[in-house]
Amino acid sequence: MIVGVVTLAAGLFGMAAVGYALTPVPAQSQSKDSVDDTGSVITYADGSTLARLGVKRKLVTYAQIPRPVQDAVIAAENDSFREDPGISFSGMARSLLNTVTGRQVQGGSTITQQMARNYYDGLSQERSVSRKFKEIFVAVKVSKSLSKETILEQYLNTIYFGRGAYGIGAAAEAFFNVKDVAKLTPEQGAYLAGRIQNPVRFDRAEADGNSAATEERYAYVIREMSTLDPAAYGTLPTRSPSSPKRVKERNTDYYKGLRGYMINAVLDELKARTGLTLDDVEKGGYRIRSTFDKRLMKAAKDAVHRHTRALSSEFTTTVASVDPRNGRVNAFYSGDDYTTDQWNDAFVSQKQAASAFKTYVLAAWLEQGYSLDSLLPASSPIKLAGTSPIKNDHPSRATAVDVLDATANSVNTAYAKMGEKVGLDSVIDIAARAGLNKSNLESARDRHRYLITIGSNQVTAVEQAGGYSIFAQGGTHHDNHVIINVTKNGRNHYTEKSTPTQVISPEAAADATSALREVVTRGTGRNAALPGRPVAGKTGTNNENKEAWFVGFTPQVSTAVGMFRQECRTKTGKVIPPRHKTCPWFRGKDPAKETRYTKDNPYTRPYEVPLGTTFEGATYPAAIWRTFMTEATKGQPVEQFPPRAGIGITEHLAPKPTPTTTPAADPCTGPTCQATTPPPPDTTTSPEEYDSTRTPEDDPAPQEDSADSAPIPEDDTDPVPQNNTNPAPPENQDASTGNAADSAP
Repeated sequence: MIVGVVTLAAGLFGMAAVGYALTPVPAQSQSKDSVDDTGSVITYADGSTLARLGVKRKLVTYAQIPRPVQDAVIAAENDSFREDPGISFSGMARSLLNTVTGRQVQGGSTITQQMARNYYDGLSQERSVSRKFKEIFVAVKVSKSLSKETILEQYLNTIYFGRGAYGIGAAAEAFFNVKDVAKLTPEQGAYLAGRIQNPVRFDRAEADGNSAATEERYAYVIREMSTLDPAAYGTLPTRSPSSPKRVKERNTDYYKGLRGYMINAVLDELKARTGLTLDDVEKGGYRIRSTFDKRLMKAAKDAVHRHTRALSSEFTTTVASVDPRNGRVNAFYSGDDYTTDQWNDAFVSQKQAASAFKTYVLAAWLEQGYSLDSLLPASSPIKLAGTSPIKNDHPSRATAVDVLDATANSVNTAYAKMGEKVGLDSVIDIAARAGLNKSNLESARDRHRYLITIGSNQVTAVEQAGGYSIFAQGGTHHDNHVIINVTKNGRNHYTEKSTPTQVISPEAAADATSALREVVTRGTGRNAALPGRPVAGKTGTNNENKEAWFVGFTPQVSTAVGMFRQECRTKTGKVIPPRHKTCPWFRGKDPAKETRYTKDNPYTRPYEVPLGTTFEGATYPAAIWRTFMTEATKGQPVEQFPPRAGIGITEHLAPKPTPTTTPAADPCTGPTCQATTPPPPDTTTSPEEYDSTRTPEDDPAPQEDSADSAPIPEDDTDPVPQNNTNPAPPENQDASTGNAADSAP
């Protein structure tokens, strides 16, 4: 019997010796990919935190961890750590017994074993005898090859404490808002050390208001600390019998509200420009500085709410604001809450540009050497090759207008002829270099021909705002972007492009701006005027009033506001109210109860419908634009646009209007009277022209021509809202439509 036992023991010892000999010492390169994972921080432009994404971990060094915190962890988990060979024979026996019998494994593993299990590849978390032996062998070899300081540092940077915090650095902040681990007190260290045993269970209990388990564990740790080093901690149990007060857990959903839209925009650009994915961001420890201004993000939301709160949820408003001096998107509005509506309208909703696109025709006209004094046809309709007849939305007695009047009053026929003269490819080239999607532009040209001159192409709000920057900044364009720079561990990983593209000449930009100022001072955009500050811009409303825009700028800010409307319809045509501006894919209130429809086969689908007769670029969009820009320019110095350069030759595409006379009644009735006829009045000025001395209060805002008086095929169906209960003064339509500012709700 004794011989058999001895033989068995010898055999087991021999097997263990062989297993130990065959177990290699893990190299640093074998560390798990996740051990250095740290979450990333996205900031606003001013450096304040916008969001924290990914693993909560703050790597610290051994020297940063206070000795009482080290001792608390050692007392709680492995009181012989500083002297043992990486394993505890008593703990090992208890652990092996529990593993063989299937009981819950608690304790038994030393700090070195736990570190090896958490830190190195090849050691799983499964509970098996073979894994336990391998862990023991690795722990012994690691203990011989690494210092105790290194082992404890790696352990305290990888262990989970609860509240999503990995490592002592993150735990200090999560539980006590202590951002420097060196400032943790002995009591705080004892509380955190006690949590290592079962952090998930302790989290649940404390969330339910039950702190009994953590208090019991805290009492155990400080008692063990007083035993471990009586001189240092002997009075701790009587001095601090209760655990220290914790901060309230911050379960921040960073995607909720406006922040989700900003995060979405940053992640999209980050992947496009650097290749970094969300997974990279959540584990990589990057600091990403965005272009967003927190105050202006709120100002955009407030401006939309102020003027559209009476409208139904079928109506969608997008806002985008860009700094023309560097291309940074300072603010935008895509919705109120990303968690309920994840469609980032300002960046992805492509809508017909309508007459807001005429600026690029104007730029091409000036760049090719033609002047603002040129006369253009005002009569409609006109027929151009490959294009359905183009007409103006409102009747006019004028047969010709100059470029200034054609721009101020958004005359479709004039701009169509300008486009014919300069060539559509020239217009597309300028628009594309100003940031508009070139494939969209070419598609609109191929399908609609000269209707592109009045805005049949599709654009986003960000493209609209960024494109107009060429007029605000002397013909130069910076790519629209939302990331200023990306750093990691203090080293630069990515920096925004700072070199602009010269799209048109400074002189062409100055003359185009002069024409666009006429839109605001006496034309369709008068509702957007900012008191005491020069403004230039363009309204836009497409046929059937399906899209309405106002895009305008000062030298420092370029902003676009767009509106559209969509109904949610079932297959039978029944209109269903949107849920948070999204068409519901399920019936009723609970998607879990839906048995017939799926997200791929939804209950309703969006269909774009007209906004209504009171919606034009000069009404709601101009009103929202003015409200937002009043806030956006607050505190900025008033800068003037360059004066008109007066470049180009006069190129008349329409005959000069013929002066007409009206004979006056002859007051002479006697036989000796000689009849006289007064000189004819000068009628070379078009009836459409305005007295430059008049103020906006002297005349109602003129209407804007509907850009596509000939129907333009709609290419998309995005969501939009229902009836407008607060009518606003009308404006003439062009390929786009406008809205009235303060008269809008």
